[in-house]
Amino acid sequence: MSFLSERVKGLKPSATLAIDAKAKALKEQGEDILNLSAGEPDFDTPEHIKKACIKALEEGFTKYVATQGILSLRKAICQRIKEDYGLDYSPEEVIVASGAKQAIFNLLLALVNLGDEVLILSPYWVSYPPMVEIAGGIPKIVSSSFEKRFEPDLTDVEASISPSTKGMILNSPSNPTGLIYRREFYLGLSEIIKKHNLWVISDDIYDRLRFDGKGPENILTFAKELKDRVFLVNGVSKTYAMTGWRIGWAVGPKEVIKACSNLQGQSTSHATSFAQKGAEAALTGPQEPVKVMVEAFANRAKVLCQALREIPGLRFHEPQGAFYVFVDFSAYYGRKTEAEKEIQSSLDMADYLLDQAKVALVPGVAFGDDAFLRISFATSEEVLKLAVDRINIALKKLK
Repeated sequence: MSFLSERVKGLKPSATLAIDAKAKALKEQGEDILNLSAGEPDFDTPEHIKKACIKALEEGFTKYVATQGILSLRKAICQRIKEDYGLDYSPEEVIVASGAKQAIFNLLLALVNLGDEVLILSPYWVSYPPMVEIAGGIPKIVSSSFEKRFEPDLTDVEASISPSTKGMILNSPSNPTGLIYRREFYLGLSEIIKKHNLWVISDDIYDRLRFDGKGPENILTFAKELKDRVFLVNGVSKTYAMTGWRIGWAVGPKEVIKACSNLQGQSTSHATSFAQKGAEAALTGPQEPVKVMVEAFANRAKVLCQALREIPGLRFHEPQGAFYVFVDFSAYYGRKTEAEKEIQSSLDMADYLLDQAKVALVPGVAFGDDAFLRISFATSEEVLKLAVDRINIALKKLK
């Protein structure tokens, strides 16, 4: 007899977390694993942020706080958005959550009714479709192509819309591609959003990790008139190397933010009180550590891409931000390992490279494109070069 709900029976674990866990388990067993699957910066949290958290602990800031988040942090979030995007929000339009992931989850539960369709542009972050499904919705995947730098045709976007379509999720710079949507794409998309009266969740978690020297951009940068239907999601995890702190937020129209607060009040209550003080220090304190980290990621991207170009058959676009490159390995599909196992998919390739090369990558099927694997360059240049050397040797062994 099973007591499991229908909601969770088909739910799969996060592919990125699963690969990362497998790689770490092998490493603990003594294997020399190079883990390029992790979606977190390898930098330490800046000292002034840690000190702010320690100060909060020493001062006894360890009790319950408002579900929506401490007021000073919500004000800091509004100020950061004002500086980065020129947009005005009030603290009442902000909810602090236990990571950007929970912020998206809250929004979907607040916005999606049973049977509602939500457009997700492929390739996508692995958790978007399951989150929509848990909320009772139907993820509607809009495909794209390598040749068009993973920007879907606007005609395909509009053709995917039905009377049941209520919203869409956007993410740029993208996980997994590291690419940034163009102004023209956003402008065209904004017309479709207005025409079909859609809401938008803009996942901006990598918005300041871009390599072109420009400031953050999202759809409101090019279509401010959509402000009453766009929900901005962000957090401190990527920008400030604070993944374990679990502080993110959603910003948007008060009615929905209030609903998110009610939902959160019945689930996790508030995000950790003293971690919120650290997040406040991150947003209001020195931003130089961010610049240092972005410069390092930009250099690593160049080193990694230069090494990958030496391997025949691989295709990829050099990333413009975040810390990932999405690589097409399909030229090696159909070949066999020394054990006569045929490589037929990104899962097969990921398993082969982990076993043979001792390099952990994330299979692209988890992001909606089985031809690709995601490589994280949130590690040193030396490790990246060594990993590509190992991958090259392993690929040459395929028959």
